[in-house]
Amino acid sequence: MGYAGKVLFIDLTSGTHRTEELNRTWAQLYFGGKGLGVKYFVSMTAPSIDALSPENRVVLMTGPLAGTIAPCSGRLSVTTKSPASGTILECGVGGTVGPEIKFAGYDGIIIEGRANDPVYAVVDDDKVSVHPAGDLWGRGCHDTELMLKDRLGEEFRVISIGQAGENLVPMACLTSELYRQAGRGGVGAVFGSKRLKALCIRGRKPVRVPDMTEFMKVVGELMREDCLTDTNLWARTDGTPLLVEASNSAGILPTKNFQDGVFEGFKTINSESVRSVRQRKNACFACTLACGNYVRSGGAVVEGPEYETLALAGSNCGISDLDAVIRFNAACDDLGLDTISTGNVVAFAMELTERGIHDFGMRFGDIRPYLEVPGLIARREGIGSDLAQGVRYVAEKYGGRNFAMEVKGLEIPGYEPRGAWGMGLAYATSDRGACHMRAWPVADEAYGTLDPFTTEGKAALVIGGQHYNAIKFSLIVCDFWAISMENMARLASAATGRHVTSEELERAGERIYNTTRLFNVRAGFRRAADTLPDRIFKETLKTGRAAGRTYPKEEFERMLSEYYALRGWDEEGVPTPTKLEELEIS
Repeated sequence: MGYAGKVLFIDLTSGTHRTEELNRTWAQLYFGGKGLGVKYFVSMTAPSIDALSPENRVVLMTGPLAGTIAPCSGRLSVTTKSPASGTILECGVGGTVGPEIKFAGYDGIIIEGRANDPVYAVVDDDKVSVHPAGDLWGRGCHDTELMLKDRLGEEFRVISIGQAGENLVPMACLTSELYRQAGRGGVGAVFGSKRLKALCIRGRKPVRVPDMTEFMKVVGELMREDCLTDTNLWARTDGTPLLVEASNSAGILPTKNFQDGVFEGFKTINSESVRSVRQRKNACFACTLACGNYVRSGGAVVEGPEYETLALAGSNCGISDLDAVIRFNAACDDLGLDTISTGNVVAFAMELTERGIHDFGMRFGDIRPYLEVPGLIARREGIGSDLAQGVRYVAEKYGGRNFAMEVKGLEIPGYEPRGAWGMGLAYATSDRGACHMRAWPVADEAYGTLDPFTTEGKAALVIGGQHYNAIKFSLIVCDFWAISMENMARLASAATGRHVTSEELERAGERIYNTTRLFNVRAGFRRAADTLPDRIFKETLKTGRAAGRTYPKEEFERMLSEYYALRGWDEEGVPTPTKLEELEIS
């Protein structure tokens, strides 16, 4: 129980579909969400494929809590191979699309092949169909979703791509419910390569648990004692913009392409400023925290901006005008662009211009060209034809490789590693390139009591975070609930009807992380790819708590070796046969 028991496969090449029984053995080992999506993906997909070829697949996977009243369980995991990094790519998206897949009677949907012409797919309980999307092609995500809801019915949930995905931009994302994204690594471009404009889902089936009385009891206790507490309620009062001031105080707020960690204009883009234009709070399915800030500024409306957007598209571009950041955010949402990567490549272009390396026609703080760039990137027009390819491509073409802020081709999120050394290790060893969603040691370092300028204990801290997040996103629980392994085990037990321990969840998290690592190793990644930009190792920060600091490369390499040893990997970062056998990974 806790599962629908079926996985739906949609083959766009033939326009056909089929269902298979859920692999119960895999579900027990990987649970759902990220873990189960990854397991299905790697079992069917060769690591050597081109991410934009028909051989790539997109796996949309729910978890055993999806569609239930468990708090913060309204998310969906999306797995594919990344056109940005060449690694395995797993993203999450909130809202209601994940639970709707479960209501339709499926644990997951797997997209295969490539259509000859643009299409959208409809899953209406057991009825599955593929339709021409010629009239939708070329439209933004907002028009696409509204048109499809008008055509099919308001109760359908839609996940779609904008012009960026159609044009195979490797920072293109998926958008659902207008303002929610599966954002990083180019999953929108994979949809575009398959000529899939949108997926529409409606479900009317119940989601069952083995013992509703026991499930309600566990959920009620955890809601009162663990979820609606001061530890988590920051999400309701402020949401992630709260981190702007915290990061600036810690000296880790990316500023002008990571040249500094303190931004003079931070007060105009912080949580107080966001609250001043907030219209209401929004929540995902079954969520009591309601982290979403629905804001309106001028003609622009977004659910956000989230911290990552305020940091990468705000301070990192030298932009202190909140209205401009909101308009940038709104444009990216509609075009289907990841604001983290887009903000990074804009900041990189600004620094290239200011250094006289290549003139992209924009400098830090210049609002007019900054607001024009998302459209140019999505359409691959003018300077957008280069910037659409990401920071690594632009650096290799024009120069500035030493300050190209990316790992494995994926641009760095909003935490300066020179002020949080464990966070640097987390970026370097993430399974999808630079990522803050695999482990978040910055909470203990820059925001907590641990010394941020040491490697001592950081390898174990990062590993623990990676295992924790891997299983949390498999069950599937939102990042913003600081739930313990023990309480996740209580939820998993109540949802599945079998006794699940925290030790079992820890081992599953390790199994999931080793599975993604094995895929990346087979795709050609080794130790040399687990590194950080030269700027982090060689240039000092100018101001703030981390002023005068670099991140000594010899210290980083020592920590990386410790990380590999603790994981049971060899010195090149390859999981050993002993470790794989121990984790039951074939």
